[in-house]
Amino acid sequence: MRDDVRQWLASASSVAGDWPVEALLARKGDTTVSVVLPALNEGETVGTIVELIRESLMDCDEPVVDELVVLDSGSTDDTARSAEAAGATVLHRDDVLPGIVASVGKGEAMWRAVAATHGDIVVFIDADLRSFTPAYVSGLLGPLLANPEVQLVKAVYERPYVDGDSVVEAGGGRVTELVARPLLNLHWPELSGVIQPLAGEYAARRTLLERVPFPYGYGVELALLIDTLDLFGLGAIAQVDLGVRVHRHHDERKLGRMAAQIMRTAMVRLERSGRAQLHHELGTTLDQFERSAGGFTAKTYAVSAHERPPLVDVPEYSSAAARARAEHSPDRA
Repeated sequence: MRDDVRQWLASASSVAGDWPVEALLARKGDTTVSVVLPALNEGETVGTIVELIRESLMDCDEPVVDELVVLDSGSTDDTARSAEAAGATVLHRDDVLPGIVASVGKGEAMWRAVAATHGDIVVFIDADLRSFTPAYVSGLLGPLLANPEVQLVKAVYERPYVDGDSVVEAGGGRVTELVARPLLNLHWPELSGVIQPLAGEYAARRTLLERVPFPYGYGVELALLIDTLDLFGLGAIAQVDLGVRVHRHHDERKLGRMAAQIMRTAMVRLERSGRAQLHHELGTTLDQFERSAGGFTAKTYAVSAHERPPLVDVPEYSSAAARARAEHSPDRA
């Protein structure tokens, strides 16, 4: 490991227990915090997560969280109903920036969620967690409230693979270990100390989130990590150990489609930053094969090549943000 990465790992890593709520409140001041759960058919888990956040971090004399939003990406189950009943503000993807036709994908949901919220700090929590505790939120907030130089805080955790009664320690995170970590070590060695580069739990300053593009799909986490490095340097990134993460797992074919999006996101950034030059156009599809009675059958999936622009460059967002600032201004008559 490089010396600079080793030094960063020692100085920028902490555990959730280092950031008790009392310490956060002492530092919070006028800083506002939004928590966002991007959700698609997560009715089994989203309500419990919302309840825990409200009970521990919102419905108290001194709230840590000021806004809690579930961004529904078109669920067909009771995700929206469960989240609303538990106390979240539920917004449908299509209702945010309605003048811009919505697409599908996690990054799309997150981009619209940033546009729909108002907090100075935005905390993203995946809605399929079965191991969630309020320390996920408070831990991620700690470095941002303690150090104004920090822009992005990533979660760190163990990811066991749970299938019924079967548990494989460290069996989760297959795309991380097989795709993301090798890419970062090869092309962005400064980021080789980031333990969970694809973690869906992280917190960032709004001023950062407004300045970066958002890939439509699963490349969004890697994109945010690399773009933060390019904008602010390694010292702007921190990581917090949240313990163990248990969530819904995907089969290998879906993981393959995720991996393709992540690889494409990385290659675009390699060329954009000048770290590498591509001499061919990147593909936008992935062929996968399934065995049938007549042999193997190919199915082609799209690999999204699109990214949403930085929100500061979106007129609809700029107008909405200006109105929100005016409405919350202490000088407003």
